[in-house]
Amino acid sequence: MVFVSTTSTRQLWENLNGDRRKLSNLQSACEFCDGQHLSHDHWEFMQTMPEDPVDMVDDLVKMGIYKTNQLRAADTVNAYELRKTLFLKTVGRGEASREKLILALCQQAGGLENAFAAAFGPQAGLFFADSIRSSGVTRREFLRNMAVGAALVSLASCSGGSGEPVTEDVPDEPVSTDNLEKTDLQIGFIPITCATPIIMSEPLGFYKKYGFNAKVVKMPSWGAVRDSAIAGELDAYHMLAPMPIAMTLGLGSAAFGVKLASVQNINGQAITVAERHKGAVNGPADFKGFTIGVPFPYSMHNLLLRYYLATGGLDPDVDVKIRPVPPPDSIAQLIAGDIDAYLMPDPFNQRAVFEGAGFIHLLTKELWPGHPCCAFAASDQWISENPNTFRALNKSIIEAAGYAHDAKNRSEIAKAIADRAFLNQPVEVVEAVLTGNFEDGNGNTLSIPDRIDFDPYPWQSFANWISSQLVRWDLQGDGKAAQVASDKGYDEIGKDIFLTDLARELATELGQTPPSESYRDETLKFDAFDPEAPNEYIEKQIEEYGV
Repeated sequence: MVFVSTTSTRQLWENLNGDRRKLSNLQSACEFCDGQHLSHDHWEFMQTMPEDPVDMVDDLVKMGIYKTNQLRAADTVNAYELRKTLFLKTVGRGEASREKLILALCQQAGGLENAFAAAFGPQAGLFFADSIRSSGVTRREFLRNMAVGAALVSLASCSGGSGEPVTEDVPDEPVSTDNLEKTDLQIGFIPITCATPIIMSEPLGFYKKYGFNAKVVKMPSWGAVRDSAIAGELDAYHMLAPMPIAMTLGLGSAAFGVKLASVQNINGQAITVAERHKGAVNGPADFKGFTIGVPFPYSMHNLLLRYYLATGGLDPDVDVKIRPVPPPDSIAQLIAGDIDAYLMPDPFNQRAVFEGAGFIHLLTKELWPGHPCCAFAASDQWISENPNTFRALNKSIIEAAGYAHDAKNRSEIAKAIADRAFLNQPVEVVEAVLTGNFEDGNGNTLSIPDRIDFDPYPWQSFANWISSQLVRWDLQGDGKAAQVASDKGYDEIGKDIFLTDLARELATELGQTPPSESYRDETLKFDAFDPEAPNEYIEKQIEEYGV
């Protein structure tokens, strides 16, 4: 391995990160949620942020910050010393396949200088545009080639994680994989504990058991997940439970068919309030005038937050400001004062306590015990083209969810997914979430084993409640959700999108004991939901709370 001097490393880091004034000039608004904060702010206090500039570049590529037509601050990372260091660290590892890949990439780009300029330099856009024109590849093929280019950086990274592979612990022997249409898969995920079954299936071998060479791909925001799904850039996705409904119905985007194959987690969210408001927030009415972050408009977080605020007499569209915040940015915005509170997935609630940035006001399981949050999803088109692959992939994730449901496996899973390639969080933070043994930031040490849980069964009553709240809150402001619900009916929407029967069948094959029913009455903190009467439920809510 080739090492750089301390002075050189410091210079490279300064070139990459820049001072706050330069970055403020380069990026005055977050490119993911259009907020006026700097999306890099959270790097400054995240203890797990890489100190090596090479690893920082690796993370930026994985997070999708470097794009073909928009390489943010590219001129700060084209120093010759960095290019030379990346190259020498790569070929110096003595692996012929790596050297062959590097040389091929360099040759294609016209030499080492051009290769790095193409990957990070100011002329990158021109280089990639020329590549597209000369090769005639499709956009999807081009993005696949870009992944190969990103390997130039990924191969150079040698300091991530503990350096020791996680031991595979799959209960049964590998299954038959003869009929799979596709085995090399990329599955998008947001780095939150809700994605545990999708993430853990890579390091713990559940994908491998079912014949897949599957890689999970870290995504920067839910908007990026939605856009990537529509563009067909990945094979399958970690999505918020309302997203397949919203996308299929054309709410918030052009209509695009997506199926919710199985639920990733139940519970697992919280309302976290900034430390500066400690002692002043005791119930929903106390949030009046707050700016509150949620990860995405079409999320359980937004719907549950609105449900809670309304019970305190607040109109979520008038008395507070609710805005999208990518989960990795949430703590930074809380500290900076951009938001006063958030309803977010973990580990960012627990991490706020860990950082002394905020306190946990309410776990969402107190609002709706057993509520769904995230899901495994794939597009109608991809499922149609790869039916056997989809079935096997869904089965592997349902099996992983069953493994995660067992409390005795939670500590092992926490160690497997806390790594920088996945959640990039301290193990103790992830373990506190998964085990339910945690500090709440108010001086209390709590033990709530089902703070988060993993039950893959997609109840049709989940779909009906989600649709009812999309109608109630009319997030687009055009009445489209109500019109679609009236035209198609709640049950038809749910049965078309939530694959309850398939999930039951696969779980049964695995020896699990899924419910035989598809609907159930849902008991929430302030009311009960009868899935057979969603319109009556909405009318009662509006009559009682005024919104």
